[in-house]
Amino acid sequence: MAAPALKDLPKVAVDLKSQLEGFTTDKLKNTDTQEKIILPTAEDVQQEKQHQSLLQGVENFDPKILKQTHTHEKIVLPTAEDVATEKSQKNLFNTIEGFDSTKLKHAETQEKNPLPDKDAIEQEKTKNNFINGIENFDSTKLKHTETCEKNPLPTKEIIEEEKKA
Repeated sequence: MAAPALKDLPKVAVDLKSQLEGFTTDKLKNTDTQEKIILPTAEDVQQEKQHQSLLQGVENFDPKILKQTHTHEKIVLPTAEDVATEKSQKNLFNTIEGFDSTKLKHAETQEKNPLPDKDAIEQEKTKNNFINGIENFDSTKLKHTETCEKNPLPTKEIIEEEKKA
């Protein structure tokens, strides 16, 4: 088949031809393309392969390779002591639940350790405040004083003279 001749090719309209010839790529807008078909990751492929091999292993399993086993059920009954203990506990719970509190006698309670009255509390507060005042005394607030002896003690010489006399 030969290439068509120039006169046989379709003609492009003049206004479209002038638009195509004057087109520049500067007028195009920049866009980001988004891939809509997302391919699976290597991890997804690996998981799917593992799942398929598991299914294939279950489908192709040969039950003839299993060994025959026998199960023996052992029923362990409670001993006589266990039954007696359970009965005594049940009786105890029944007597507690069925207890009639109306048969109880009325009793008055007396406080054996009464709290101190207001006067005792005030006395203790006063004592504690006094002790705190002594313990927290600030000696830097005292004024310095000079002591002056008004009744001096006798010297050794005076004592010796009195002994001789």
